[in-house]
Amino acid sequence: MKAILCKEYGPADKLVIEDIPSPEVKSRGVKVRVKAAGLNFPDTLIIENKYQIKPPLPFSPGGEMAGEVIEVGDQVTRFKPGDRVAGLTGYGAFAEEVIVPEQNLLPVPDGMSDEKAAAFTMVYGTSYHALKQRANLQPGETLLVLGASGGVGLATVELGKAMGARVIAAASSAEKLAIAREAGADELINYTEEPLKETAKKLTKGKGVDVIYDPVGGEFTEQALRAMAWNGRHLIIGFAAGDIPKIPANLTLLKGCSVVGVFWGDFTRREPEVSAQNMMDLMKLFSEGKIDPKVSAVYEFEDYVDALGALTGRKATGKVVLKVGA
Repeated sequence: MKAILCKEYGPADKLVIEDIPSPEVKSRGVKVRVKAAGLNFPDTLIIENKYQIKPPLPFSPGGEMAGEVIEVGDQVTRFKPGDRVAGLTGYGAFAEEVIVPEQNLLPVPDGMSDEKAAAFTMVYGTSYHALKQRANLQPGETLLVLGASGGVGLATVELGKAMGARVIAAASSAEKLAIAREAGADELINYTEEPLKETAKKLTKGKGVDVIYDPVGGEFTEQALRAMAWNGRHLIIGFAAGDIPKIPANLTLLKGCSVVGVFWGDFTRREPEVSAQNMMDLMKLFSEGKIDPKVSAVYEFEDYVDALGALTGRKATGKVVLKVGA
């Protein structure tokens, strides 16, 4: 089978496509013929040895995928050959075949394409866990979403509306904000043209925002935190801007607020039953038409450098997907 391999750490142009042996199924493993792989910011980090997960070289990147079951291990009970599935791999999805633990897979419903299925699990799983378990978002609260036009950002806008929140979307251009508006955002902030803190305070009539969803980091973290309401929750998702911010601790005291870390990958391992229920909730929301994965671009397998470049260059609006198999 063909696989995109990281044989030495570095940017995407260091990756290579090679033929490697088909993986062997064991126990609770499920062999999947990959149709499409979703791209996420961790994929750009893992190939440069900058991510929490550090697989031994050589390895194939790619943390989520959708495809068809080829073979199952002797202890697998939920899936059989021919089933359409989507799920998490951690790494390995940029290949024609991959072994996925049974508990990391979910069935793909009728009406969901392979591309949308490959774009579903990580962004919606991360955002729903953040809003439900970590922020305890309540109907009527105000949710500020930074990087609102990216994969997790758009998912959060949709989920915030589905959970009854008033959603303020913040992004770096009018084009990106228009996409967030289409996803359901109530208010918009272009943080390259207007001050984030002052605008957020104005939109909440001085009260501040109840929950901040922050996958951006950099200078915007502190600006957003200064717009926090009493008893607010600032969700730390990631650092797409590149810089890990240093938060003034006195702000949390003055605002009586919490800064809350969100590590969805570890959550799925530590609390698998809760994670499984989350995914059932999300599939129900999809079937009800309340959420719908936004795939902004689909790249051919050979164009993986351009696909990953869309993430590192922060050009993507919605999810980027790599087409793997027919």
